[in-house]
Amino acid sequence: MQIVVVADEAQWQYLSGLGQGIAWVKADEPFQFSQYPAAAAFFIVKENDTVQFPLSSAPIFINSVCTTLTELNAPGQVVRINGWETFLQRPLWEVAGMVNDTVTNILTALNKQYLPVQDEPGLVAARVIAMIINEAFFTLGDAVSSTTDIDTAMKLGTNYPYGPFEWAEKIGVKNIITLLQKLQAADNRYTPAPRLLAADTVST
Repeated sequence: MQIVVVADEAQWQYLSGLGQGIAWVKADEPFQFSQYPAAAAFFIVKENDTVQFPLSSAPIFINSVCTTLTELNAPGQVVRINGWETFLQRPLWEVAGMVNDTVTNILTALNKQYLPVQDEPGLVAARVIAMIINEAFFTLGDAVSSTTDIDTAMKLGTNYPYGPFEWAEKIGVKNIITLLQKLQAADNRYTPAPRLLAADTVST
């Protein structure tokens, strides 16, 4: 089974270690689907809202946390996953789109459990984590505690693997802000905290 991947080096190192008997191929860029006619599946884990999807039966897994399949006008063989750091490495993936036997077989070959979810911005876990991170930045802005103490309190109190500021650093502040602003268009409770926006200015 040949699986073609468009990924950064860290994503490639992780994915290419999954499963057995899989011929992993790290695609050249600029990427063309037509270069890989034998591919059983494609993984586009570098986020890219301008992918031109082919008419093909091979499933295409895309890392598109913020942008929905509807917005991408994606054909039926395309499914969304969360390829953000710490989410890609989870044993269970959220999958939005048509989960048919072929998709199930690919995920099984990778030893991944999956949870079908609605085609909504943020899927499920990223939306929740983004809100937790945002609330932590509001707390920091209110001078309630320090980043270190908030991280420690959340890890010890909730058994999270990371504190919210650690998570924001791993995921990328810009990714968190992009998702929150996308969600804010429909609900103001997702408005990014001023300290979160300031952190993005500092990081860039």
